[in-house]
Amino acid sequence: MHAQTPLPWLVVTTVGTAADAQRLARAAVAQRLAACAQVEAIDSVYRWQGAVHEEAEYRILFKTAPARVDALMAALRAAHPYELPALHAWPVRKADPAYAAWVSQGCDDGVDGA
Repeated sequence: MHAQTPLPWLVVTTVGTAADAQRLARAAVAQRLAACAQVEAIDSVYRWQGAVHEEAEYRILFKTAPARVDALMAALRAAHPYELPALHAWPVRKADPAYAAWVSQGCDDGVDGA
């Protein structure tokens, strides 16, 4: 039983190109900052510098361990192409225990508590 496995966190951001989305997704998974990253095309309407914009974007949803949230957000901020990236993180309130264990193992770099 995986009763002691912490529940995953979800981190999300958006970028303007599929190439940027794939770059951020692959880097996060390769660095074990996320166990998984999902990329999807979206349409965004937002206010920026006093004007309303409508643009195609790509949303990236990262599934990560609680201990990796801050490092993942810092890495995304550093590599993000936007001047002011939207970075959101929230804890999962309930998850299948086996899935939660998989996320945790996918982010494990062998450093205790990291």
